[in-house]
Amino acid sequence: MTDTTRDSNSPITDSRSGGENARRILRRDPNPHMFRPIQFRSVTARNRIMLSPMCQYSGQDGLSNDWHYVHLGARAAGGAGWVFTEAVHIEPRGRITPHCLGLWNNEQRDRLARIASFVSEQGAVPGIQLGHAGRKASVGRPWEGSHPLRADTGGWEDLVSASALPYASQWQVPQAMSKDQIGESLEALRTATRRAREAGFRALELHGAHGYLIHQFLSPLSNQRTDEYGGSFENRIRFLQESIQVVRQEWPDDLPLFLRLSCTDWVEGGWSLDDTVRLATLLRFQGDVDLIDCSSGGNDLRQQIPIHPGYQIPLAQAVRSRAEIATGAVGLIHSPDLAESVIANGQADLVILGRALLADPAWPLRAAAALKAENVEWPRQYERSNIF
Repeated sequence: MTDTTRDSNSPITDSRSGGENARRILRRDPNPHMFRPIQFRSVTARNRIMLSPMCQYSGQDGLSNDWHYVHLGARAAGGAGWVFTEAVHIEPRGRITPHCLGLWNNEQRDRLARIASFVSEQGAVPGIQLGHAGRKASVGRPWEGSHPLRADTGGWEDLVSASALPYASQWQVPQAMSKDQIGESLEALRTATRRAREAGFRALELHGAHGYLIHQFLSPLSNQRTDEYGGSFENRIRFLQESIQVVRQEWPDDLPLFLRLSCTDWVEGGWSLDDTVRLATLLRFQGDVDLIDCSSGGNDLRQQIPIHPGYQIPLAQAVRSRAEIATGAVGLIHSPDLAESVIANGQADLVILGRALLADPAWPLRAAAALKAENVEWPRQYERSNIF
């Protein structure tokens, strides 16, 4: 990661100022930390605010539509630095619901390209999250109860996972993936990544959290395999490692790759924060992943999550400090002051907002006004309105 700002209190050597020991102090940047640009590889974002990938359950046959165009476009026009799609699934049976988005054909790619182009025109970085629901696929939409669906109720019955363990007692029992099926899934990820690149996205996030397929391999609660994909830590991370490898074969070296992880299962004997730090340290040395999006939970109904504003910030801080890799903090971050403190105090490199940006697409512009940022450009259509 390259940060385009420098700590205002850090002296730097300037050989032109006379004498090898001469130093100068950079002028203090008047802008809040959250509104200072940040660069990953060749991509520079105007600020540290990211729209969290959030399913809208509004597609048809995996295709995005005007809802997605307006939903994502509004957050780009509202000032977010990074605008990520919801989870876009790499194959039909990997969708969470029948109304989730996909990227297994070119029509889906071309619909998403329209969105990526508009987001970019508004000054935001267009990002896409790729995922596979595994055993948590084939359920109804939240407003329909999120009940498991069978083939005769609009779902499908060829679910796959690390092991033949259902998510819950009333859910479908998935197939334990064979090595051939693992290879097929990796190939689907590869082709989806290629389509994401062709669609014009400038950042890609791999979904390894919330009890979906990659997480199902990581956690010993859902992975009871006895082959090279199960058992030890090194074996359980193998599917993720191979996923990253195939993504990087199609995703350009000059574009950033983020990884969303559930940093803990919040269940005794499950995936833990120490596991996440160990994995993140390995990924930093390997150099393919640029940022860990630090979420938690979602893999086991026994989880005990201490939910409160900013409850996952300590996870991002721990991974950032212990693994020395960039992180994003997510989870009930609502106020500009709290978001600014996360960046200013070095707890994370990005603030990833969900509910706050759902409630107010212009949250970044309001936050800029509240924090007296001087470097924020408004959409020309709004700049004379004196809204704030």
